[in-house]
Amino acid sequence: MIDLDGAVACVTGGARGIGRATAAELVRRGARVWIGDIDTEEVDRASREIGSRGMYLDVTDAASVSAFHQAASGDGPPAMLVNNAGIQLMGAFTDQRVELYHREVAVNLVGVINGMHAFLPGMLDRDHGHIVNVASMAAKVTTPGISVYSATKYAVAALSRAVRAEIASSAVTLSTVLPTAVHTELTAGVALDWLPTRQPEHIATAIADSARHTRREVTVPRWLGVVGLLEEAVPEPLLHRVKSFVTMGRPPGHYDPAARRGYLDRVGR
Repeated sequence: MIDLDGAVACVTGGARGIGRATAAELVRRGARVWIGDIDTEEVDRASREIGSRGMYLDVTDAASVSAFHQAASGDGPPAMLVNNAGIQLMGAFTDQRVELYHREVAVNLVGVINGMHAFLPGMLDRDHGHIVNVASMAAKVTTPGISVYSATKYAVAALSRAVRAEIASSAVTLSTVLPTAVHTELTAGVALDWLPTRQPEHIATAIADSARHTRREVTVPRWLGVVGLLEEAVPEPLLHRVKSFVTMGRPPGHYDPAARRGYLDRVGR
């Protein structure tokens, strides 16, 4: 457990969505917050509006993550890291350009590896700190149309479990937060239909609360945890039918291109 009041907390992908909401919540709880994001204009805007510090950060570049860690350390030893940066590509697996999948893996998984590798050694030396890796319920309930996204979030959850085992004898803690679909730019143009949804602020509260309770895995909402167990227990053909029903029979990864255009342009599709 860490006391957020006065603590240095760092959030990747902090200029928008869940990252920005998390940074604002951590500031509200008294933390000295640093946000990093590849969009420097949005970083500057978010930093001014929520009262944090900010800088350019490319989580796929280990040197950039190291520079982020070094800059934040100027305010004191980082006590909390939120590995939040992520992108989501949608559509049938064979319809996507493979280099975009490589980018998705680099941001969603390699970015988490880079973040932990830069921040965790100092936390272990001090025997104090908390890391949050933001995954997704797509790690537990694999979803047609976001196949590589699901794979990266599954990998983040597995990576987190393995590292938790390695650091179990220390006072450093690591929580994996697995949200349902969230109303951010990442879900722009997506028909969420039967899915339970949440606002970024709900996820931000869960992330900030994890500094206190340090639970290993946190699903948002909590009752969705049991759904992940069903993924392994229910025969796959039946799961296919259930998922088709939930998506109302739409093609895998269906979305409204006009509504999603801005997001796709930003992530480089």
